[in-house]
Amino acid sequence: MAVTVEPAAPQAGPALAPPAPPVEWHPGASLAPAALILLAAGLALAGRDGLTPGEVVRVALVVAWAVAGAVLATRRPLRALGLVVLGGVAAAAVACLATAVVEAGWRGAPVVVAFVVRALSVALLPAVGLHLLLGLPHGALRSRPRRNTAVVGYAGGAGLGLGLWAARPGLPIWPLWLALALAAVCGLTAANRRYVRTVGVERQRLQWVGCALAVVVEAAVVVIALRTLLGWPHHAPLVAAAASALVPLALVAGASRLVTRVDRILVHTVSLTGLTGVVAATYLVIVVGLGQVPDEAERNLLVLSMVAAAVAAAVYLPARRRLGDAANRLVYGEREPPDTVLRTFGSRLSRAVPMDELLLQLAESLRKTMALAAAEVWTGADGHLSRAVSVPDRPADHLSLGPAELPVVARSGVSGPAWLAVWLPALLEGRADVQLRVAPVTHSGALLGLIVVERGAAADGFDEEDERVLTELARQVGLALHNVALDSALQASLDEVRRYAGELQASRARIVATADAERRRIERNLHDGAQQHLVALAVNLRLARDFVGDDPEAATAMLDELAVSIKDTIQELRDLAHGIYPPLLVDNGLPDALRAAAGRSPLDVDVQADGVGRFPTEVEAAVYFCCLEALQNAAKHAPRARVSVRVWEEGAVLHFEVADDGPGFDPRTVPQGHGYVNMSDRLGAFGGTVTWDSTPGAGARVSGCVPISRPVPEAP
Repeated sequence: MAVTVEPAAPQAGPALAPPAPPVEWHPGASLAPAALILLAAGLALAGRDGLTPGEVVRVALVVAWAVAGAVLATRRPLRALGLVVLGGVAAAAVACLATAVVEAGWRGAPVVVAFVVRALSVALLPAVGLHLLLGLPHGALRSRPRRNTAVVGYAGGAGLGLGLWAARPGLPIWPLWLALALAAVCGLTAANRRYVRTVGVERQRLQWVGCALAVVVEAAVVVIALRTLLGWPHHAPLVAAAASALVPLALVAGASRLVTRVDRILVHTVSLTGLTGVVAATYLVIVVGLGQVPDEAERNLLVLSMVAAAVAAAVYLPARRRLGDAANRLVYGEREPPDTVLRTFGSRLSRAVPMDELLLQLAESLRKTMALAAAEVWTGADGHLSRAVSVPDRPADHLSLGPAELPVVARSGVSGPAWLAVWLPALLEGRADVQLRVAPVTHSGALLGLIVVERGAAADGFDEEDERVLTELARQVGLALHNVALDSALQASLDEVRRYAGELQASRARIVATADAERRRIERNLHDGAQQHLVALAVNLRLARDFVGDDPEAATAMLDELAVSIKDTIQELRDLAHGIYPPLLVDNGLPDALRAAAGRSPLDVDVQADGVGRFPTEVEAAVYFCCLEALQNAAKHAPRARVSVRVWEEGAVLHFEVADDGPGFDPRTVPQGHGYVNMSDRLGAFGGTVTWDSTPGAGARVSGCVPISRPVPEAP
């Protein structure tokens, strides 16, 4: 026997960070210490007692990127990314060393080589950055467009290096910034496309890098704005460059156990960066665009105004709702604006809230928000409406629409008294001195109700906004009522299915019990009838054998008696076989089998089954035994009655009827017996039904029908 074991379902619990990639040493990681050695050699070659701010930033960046590259290179899944980072670190270290050689004032071949190396190494840094962004999050360039873009980037870097070498002994900065901007645009676009397609740990690593880049952009925007407007900080490019150290830290965090979802942090970081960019750009355009750079006396005021603008932008959204509430109270008083009910009604739509309670809340909200004297909701179907809820409470009332009014009302919009006087005059009764509006509640063209609102004659009139709110609200109420109707229909269907399931289960139990009872009856009839006759025949045969020699005449008489007993036994077996399943039904069909059963009945039975052909065996058996059960009941309760049995086919349904002219009975006072239950179970198994009708003094009638799939060809 094969046994299949299903895996256990994972239990819900706190999300755990995925394990960090295993650490494996790779020769490429040796580029990190080599780059640091080159950096130290360059600093030593400079020969100064201390480091300048620029050198401090360069050292910090080289060290941060070297550590990040070494960490990534020792993780097998991230090795390619680590090698790219270490390549950039090596280029930066070589550039520092070459710059030190140039600034040392050497002459001859070393300085010529230093000029070339400095130009090429510095020019290749934007290409390395582009390669890094294209390879995120694992470093491999798996598509041809990305590989081609990286090749173009390195080729452009080489060309830029030749241009910088041609501009020696100086080193122009603006071509490098332009190359960095182009690399950033192309690389970030490709990284964003990769981010959209990734999932899991790779997506989380990209989120870390995205957070770091957003902070770097934030710092750059703030520094540029402060430098332009206030002349501070003095080393603005160095401050912006120092902020870029967050990127290697993010790469290291993505390669460790710290990697987890930071999407919400990323959203807030990007939002803050955008907000800062808007504030800074606004000040740059307004202040610098006007052609006047602030002097020393104006800079303090400018700083305070920038801080105030940032604070105002940050607190605007939290304060907006409170300000809106205060404005509503000022304009509308204690009530809310009219469209509030539209926003709140949809949120309250839930099957957990009864529809009557929901409509009552709707009427109360309408009366409050629209300053109404009264609000009513009428519901119904097929032109028959009743007042479901009303605020203030009013007695129940009903409204009927004729076939001429119903389609007109269903297709109309929000209407007033003049229109109602023509099509719904009943609604105007008792509303003489009020302003009235009625919105039909419909769904798919069917009228499901009405929303009726009233205002006093001296109150403000209904405007277009009020009618728009009523129209939209009627649409939502129509959808809600339609859903309730669907729920009711579904519940009724479920109840019907449950009822059928219960009846089916009870029917199966009765069928099993009946089958057991029939088997016991057959066993009892065989034991008490045919078996006893056969035992007696065996005894008499032995006696006849003993009498043959001594008394031939007695033996002959006994044999004659045995012949009669054998005939009786055969007849009893035939009767028993007919009770189990008549062979005539299998051979000749319903008409002959019913006529044979009528011949065995003690009643005067007339069978009308002309033109009835053959049908599936189970259908013929069900109809036959139902007719037989009806004949037995008639013989039991009306022994002197005349019985008529009629079987006919109508369409794809086989009908039968057994009627007698006996004394009859009152079906309301007589419980359904086992015979009726047996017939119902037999026909119900094939989708058929049976009915029992009787009137005292006018006989009884049992009729039924069963669907048939196709007639069975008659036997030749």
